[in-house]
Amino acid sequence: MKLTADHARALEDILRWRRDMRHFRPDPLSEDHMERLRAAMDMAPSVGNARPWRVIRVRDTGLRARVRAEFERCNAAAAAEYDNETRANYARLKLAGLDVAPEHLAIFTETEPPEGRGLGRRTMPQTLQQSTAMAIYTLWLTARVDNLGVGMVSILDPQRIERIFDAPASWSFTAYLCIGLPAFEDDTPLLHRAGWQENTPTRWEER
Repeated sequence: MKLTADHARALEDILRWRRDMRHFRPDPLSEDHMERLRAAMDMAPSVGNARPWRVIRVRDTGLRARVRAEFERCNAAAAAEYDNETRANYARLKLAGLDVAPEHLAIFTETEPPEGRGLGRRTMPQTLQQSTAMAIYTLWLTARVDNLGVGMVSILDPQRIERIFDAPASWSFTAYLCIGLPAFEDDTPLLHRAGWQENTPTRWEER
């Protein structure tokens, strides 16, 4: 298949409109939507074809409540680290869509996968986590094509999340995603709109 300028423009639009979403509509997603996201992860690259991502679709309200409580605990601790002015700005940020997003995914990395037979990861075991990150991003772009929003909740203690989900010892917590229809469309990232941080251009150094 020869890709065209139309493909390039479509990819640029998808990248530009990808958002770390915090505001969702509560409308449930169809199983077709969820299957497309699952299938997208199958197409992601991984070191040695190890496919180390392990995904839990979190439906249980008790588990969701425990994740919400862990977010609140970590969020309070993070706010306490800032000076008064920055703390006030931090408190105004909406940092999670846990309460409204209809779908939650807890994603882990299997650190000892039998798949791949160790190819490419013996000297750089972090490539397993990198592989999971690429699978997440593949899901994220697919969600955007389907006009869905994805938000990553990073204000969580990994070890506590592993205990909440009774994860096997070889599973390392990687990401917690909220997925749903966006409450609104916005061409400006929320952290930009809030004045928290603008983009720093990527620079390539030559040596």
